[in-house]
Amino acid sequence: MKTFILGLVLLLSVSSTSFAAPVTFRIYHINDFHGFANPTQPPGTKDRQGGAAWLATRLKELRAEQPGIFLAAGDMIQGDTWTNFSQGYSTIALLNQLQVDAMVTGNHEYDFGQDVLKQRIREARFPVLAANVMGLPGVTSQASFNLPGGKVAVIGLVTDDVPQSSHPRNTKGLTFAPPLPTARDQIRAREKNTRLVVLLTHIGHEQDLALAGNLCTGPDALDAPILIVGGHSHTVVPTPVRIGNCAVVQAGDHGRFLGVVDMTVDQGKLLAATGRLEEIVPTPGGADPATAAVVERYNAQVDIVLNQKAGTTEVDLIQEGARQQETNLGNLVADIVRRTTGAQAALINGGSLRTGLAKGEITFRQIYAALPFNTYLVAVRMSGQLLLQTLEHGVSGVERGEGRFPQVSGLTFTFDRRKPVGQRIISATLGGQPIDPLQEYTVATLDFMAAGGDGYTAFAQAIKSAGDYAETGGAMRSSRLVYNDPGGFLRDVVLDALAKGSPVAPAVEGRIIEIK
Repeated sequence: MKTFILGLVLLLSVSSTSFAAPVTFRIYHINDFHGFANPTQPPGTKDRQGGAAWLATRLKELRAEQPGIFLAAGDMIQGDTWTNFSQGYSTIALLNQLQVDAMVTGNHEYDFGQDVLKQRIREARFPVLAANVMGLPGVTSQASFNLPGGKVAVIGLVTDDVPQSSHPRNTKGLTFAPPLPTARDQIRAREKNTRLVVLLTHIGHEQDLALAGNLCTGPDALDAPILIVGGHSHTVVPTPVRIGNCAVVQAGDHGRFLGVVDMTVDQGKLLAATGRLEEIVPTPGGADPATAAVVERYNAQVDIVLNQKAGTTEVDLIQEGARQQETNLGNLVADIVRRTTGAQAALINGGSLRTGLAKGEITFRQIYAALPFNTYLVAVRMSGQLLLQTLEHGVSGVERGEGRFPQVSGLTFTFDRRKPVGQRIISATLGGQPIDPLQEYTVATLDFMAAGGDGYTAFAQAIKSAGDYAETGGAMRSSRLVYNDPGGFLRDVVLDALAKGSPVAPAVEGRIIEIK
């Protein structure tokens, strides 16, 4: 009799699991926050966007209507001066206040170095995820959450090119595995009775779509409903993109939007994925007081320095497009780099320019936000052949808007993205003359790029070709380094130039021409 009753209980249990009613899970998300806790006003516009205190208000309202988990898809602690002054401590305090449930590391989480990142992870009152990173204490592969509809597994994945997109010294000793095989292994290792899998990624929207296609379609599709909450490409995805048993979302950047997704699942199948982006608008009286207090606490610590006037500009300084075309902000900064180093030409990565500046007075705060990285100036003596290789590399990811795209001074080039990678530079001149592969030139750049950041290997190749090359404490020494000043970061050099040379009015001059 006991055996019969036990069998009946097990049968009922299996039946209730197999034929459970459909359930809906609510997921809230942000990505690429970059410490923009205060509202922002893009150049050329009158309207402000974002603001953590207003995001907190809307999040509380929505959570009261529908409980769910709140996820952060990377690049949270580095960027705006509000967070950089404390090396991300202020952002972690803010995320704790917002009651984030889990976060994945982005590539810029590593920018302050591993010791700082490990400290930020210890301060977080939520799990920091990175399933495909080995060697970093404190991060975990996945976290499980019990919601009213059942169990949700959240798995973190970061781009495996972090050693190139952050300074190489910041990832020494770490290993970054490819996201796709890691995702498959982690999904298979999820806890039993998990009803929904969330891949919290920082790999870019196109890569998210490819990941969904690999995991959720075809003969190798996994038997699990999957939501991919993405970051890295700063893409505004208004509604979920459905691919088989997957849905893919992303919420722009800088806290300008709060993503809201409802995933309806049943018996291992995704029945529906509906969602939207809630635009965050800083309206009077709409700020959450507790969150506003956190923001103001750190505002006060940096205002004394950052409210100083740095200079003036007679035109809007445009950062938008710096990863695909010439911009006047790129020209301004590249010109300053070339003049400061005395080099014949200068080349900086478009990804080093983070925000634009509106016409009028420029403050220290704006310069720190536009140039947030602790990178300094170097100038390298290199052959024309290596310089041409450098330009080829710079345009190799233009169709994906990758940060390696060059902003230049003292040289011009024409390229065609339709041609194969490695054959895209059509022509290039320096000082008005075609670049001679056999001639040597002095080219200024940033130490990040000279060390191989963004995949720029030609600079290091030139530097290491000297017989007296040496490396001490992560700093390179070589007779081919004709300028090397670790004592002044790029933003400090730009601040000095603005103090001496305002007003400025840089223009797009045809330094970079794309054949279409």
